[in-house]
Amino acid sequence: MTSDSASIVVDHVTKNFTLQYHRTLKQISVAAVRGNTISDTFKAVDDVSFTVEQGESLGLMGLNGSGKSTLLKLINGVMRPDSGKVLTRGRIAGLIATGTGFHPQLSGRENIYLNAAILGMSEAETRRKFDDIVEFSELGKQLDGQVGHYSSGQTARLGFAIAIHVDSDIFLADEVLAVGDRPFKRKCMQRMQAVRESGRTLVYVSHAAGSVRRMCDRVIVLEQGRVGFDGDVDAGIRYLKYDDDSETDQPSSDEESVDEELGADI
Repeated sequence: MTSDSASIVVDHVTKNFTLQYHRTLKQISVAAVRGNTISDTFKAVDDVSFTVEQGESLGLMGLNGSGKSTLLKLINGVMRPDSGKVLTRGRIAGLIATGTGFHPQLSGRENIYLNAAILGMSEAETRRKFDDIVEFSELGKQLDGQVGHYSSGQTARLGFAIAIHVDSDIFLADEVLAVGDRPFKRKCMQRMQAVRESGRTLVYVSHAAGSVRRMCDRVIVLEQGRVGFDGDVDAGIRYLKYDDDSETDQPSSDEESVDEELGADI
């Protein structure tokens, strides 16, 4: 790490993806004979560097396809950079994609133990927190059904319920509020606020300017995989040119801004 207080260090990180224009071997062969392009490589994350201090709340913003979710997966360790390095300190938890770490043929009950283990929780710790996880998820009788039969909202509920109960040093949140009803979204925001106030490091991907203002003390804006802005929250929102007229700091607007939460394509 670059300093004793650094929680996340992203050092000249690049991640490439390949776009395949043809699916079958026959299509590829025909395209090659005709001299057509078979595939292209693009940089989803392009030479990105920044440091997040312990206890800092970072908002990660940008248009869809700007590289936000890819960067979050690199920080989480589910992807490896093609160049550069990502260093983190402590246990990482969070919801970086709906359904990540779930087995579709297992019940919700069984997946709690599976997903919690993936997030670094011991079986004893999971047993101790099991009732709280179930209560937070609000799945009721659906808990004993196969996760593969869950709606996207139910899957997100279970994933967030598990992640928020992990004793982590870093919490990553992406697509947490993209699905689900308004009361559950509000509950997620309240728990994430508690994460922030606990002194844990928070990285929060969001399109909603109002939510970022409430949750974060710094913003990084990605543009086509590169850092376009890094600094003050309000300045970052202005940099994005987001129309925030409909979002105010009044309580009546909070639910509307929560409903605008979206995930990212890349």
